[in-house]
Amino acid sequence: MLPVALPPRSLQLGAHARIRLTYAWRHGRLPDLRTPRLFTELVQWRKLHDRDPRLPLLADKVAVKAVVADRLGRAWVVPTLWDGAVLPAERPDGGPIVVKSRHGCNQRVFVRDGTCDWPMIRRQAARWVDQRYGGWLDEWLYREIPPGVLIEPFIGTDGQLPIDYKFYVFGGVVAFIQVHLEREHRHRWIVFDRHWRCEGDGADLPPRPSALGAMIAAAENLGQGFDFVRVDFYQPDDVPLFGEMTFYPGSGLDPFDPPHLDAVMGDLWMQARGRVAGVSQDFGGVALAA
Repeated sequence: MLPVALPPRSLQLGAHARIRLTYAWRHGRLPDLRTPRLFTELVQWRKLHDRDPRLPLLADKVAVKAVVADRLGRAWVVPTLWDGAVLPAERPDGGPIVVKSRHGCNQRVFVRDGTCDWPMIRRQAARWVDQRYGGWLDEWLYREIPPGVLIEPFIGTDGQLPIDYKFYVFGGVVAFIQVHLEREHRHRWIVFDRHWRCEGDGADLPPRPSALGAMIAAAENLGQGFDFVRVDFYQPDDVPLFGEMTFYPGSGLDPFDPPHLDAVMGDLWMQARGRVAGVSQDFGGVALAA
């Protein structure tokens, strides 16, 4: 999710009012939370109502790896070098690493060599653990994940971050892929359909990944039984690797480019609700995926 300017935190509001306000702050209009139809509105509805107990497990950056290894095979999983509540006093020996929280988003530090300020990184990680993620944006599932930190090997090439492929899976079927480029310095994204046809202006396009078919199949495997989930992968050195599963992409606050995708993806989400067994199509009640 890109940085979002939010209303003053001092405003004491209930979840429903706070979600309406933050949505209007970002999109310039109020969301329809009674009969949501846009993708970004459906994300807000999920935050308010969906308490599927599987969601925290699959968004937990440590616990989800066992699920992925079981479903896809261990070769898809980036190994965990260390996890716990407090980072070790000394930087682990070895090559470049990534330090990230297990219970939040956009909480990570890339450590490429021994010149890093490890005490500063330890303090930053301690703040992640102390300040529970998800409260202000009402992202329920993150508050259910045990707070902690993990260390993984850096999987980029020549110190550069890998391209991030985010698969939008509706009812177990990939419809779109959001491709994130140059996330550290010139972050931008481009949306493709599942056949690698660009949904935007077609400028500065990345090449089709050689493992696209394998990543689509893997995303659909992991997305079975959910009306919507986003499944992220990387492909360094032509080897596909699992990134994470996300149930509130951008917290529903990032505008789509092109804008019509908000309605298109919202319609796909609504259709998927009718296909996934055990999911109520009545937005007046709480929906649990089977």
